[in-house]
Amino acid sequence: MLAVPYFIMLTSQGHIESEQSLCPFKMVSGFPCPGCGITKSIIFFYQGDLYKSLSYHILGPLIPMASLAAILVLATELFTKKTYFSTILYSQKLAYVLAILLGTYHLYRLVIFVSTHSVQQILNESIWQ
Repeated sequence: MLAVPYFIMLTSQGHIESEQSLCPFKMVSGFPCPGCGITKSIIFFYQGDLYKSLSYHILGPLIPMASLAAILVLATELFTKKTYFSTILYSQKLAYVLAILLGTYHLYRLVIFVSTHSVQQILNESIWQ
């Protein structure tokens, strides 16, 4: 999860913004899925452009930080043979809250997307050009 955007950043030669999305949902429908933009967001986070990173997806900068934190916690748990955050990480309430937040954010993004794109522009972002 952390390495793929890094390698894309190294090989994109500065054309990452103009590249077509590889999201199957967006290719078929022309509309972004809830995860669309996360890879570009992580790439711009790696480049130090927080504003552009957040403009592609608000969760993009959080993913590298959460991944590193999870690696550290799991390594610590393996080393000490104790569990520290399992009750929090495996909480059903946390899953529901995160799902509601992601759903709300995606609905907001869809409203903005539809209001700023014409039908022709949406079709151009799909395979039905």
